[in-house]
Amino acid sequence: MSPTSSQKPSSTRRTRRTRRQLARTLRALAAWAVGLAMFFPIAWMLLTSFKTELEAFSTPPRFAFEPTLENYRQILERANYLHYAFNSIVTAGGATLLGMLVAVPAAYAFAFHPTARTRSTLLWMLSTKMLPGVGVLVPIYLLARDTNLLDSRTALILVFTLVNLPIMVWMIYTYFRDVPADIVEAAKMDGAGTWETLRDVLLPVCRGGLASTALLCLILSWNESFWSLNLTTSHAAPLSALVASFSSPEGLFWAKLSAVSTLACAPILVLGWLSQRQLVRGLTFGAVK
Repeated sequence: MSPTSSQKPSSTRRTRRTRRQLARTLRALAAWAVGLAMFFPIAWMLLTSFKTELEAFSTPPRFAFEPTLENYRQILERANYLHYAFNSIVTAGGATLLGMLVAVPAAYAFAFHPTARTRSTLLWMLSTKMLPGVGVLVPIYLLARDTNLLDSRTALILVFTLVNLPIMVWMIYTYFRDVPADIVEAAKMDGAGTWETLRDVLLPVCRGGLASTALLCLILSWNESFWSLNLTTSHAAPLSALVASFSSPEGLFWAKLSAVSTLACAPILVLGWLSQRQLVRGLTFGAVK
């Protein structure tokens, strides 16, 4: 017996619902696969840090082993971890603070007082991010040497700020552009000057975006290694330089290298995990848009 006219739409709806559920399941599985693939290097680094050097080099890789803290003990005995961590906190925090002090007024000027060259200036600033660091290494190194800033936290703060400033200006500029112009005009009509408008109107409205921008700058500065290795030796060396010091002409000691990398990444990973919602929102609504 052929289906009635009322049964056909019901069957069609069930088929569409099944397809949608299947599509959602496939998307979820694909997202989990991508997430696990991206997390795998971190998980493997953490796992290797608890192995001996022989177990770290074993082929095929061993997943069942007796964990040991020997690598962490040797690292803490060999290097002053707190000294390197303090340098990372000071340089990354200082670069973030200085970058925000420069980026906020710059973004305000670009967003609310545009000129015919504003767009091209912003694009030029962003294009400087494509410049490889090695291309300006010699002049910056000579400037740091002649001003006695080699192996100093001040040099790293200035360089980190300059490196991250384009993307900070762009992100804050995008947030400011989203603020309705009527709010700014209303503040001006009430007698607010530039500083009052920025402090009392724009900063409270855009505090989420500003926090995302600062967090991104902090992470980028913390993870930076090129300038840290070339401008510092021991006094101002951050954690990224400590990680590089565990490679030697005799080869790489994977277990110890994994342990020191875990110690270097742990603080910023915890910070990123705690603020992941704000960071993702900043990247999707600020930098990408």
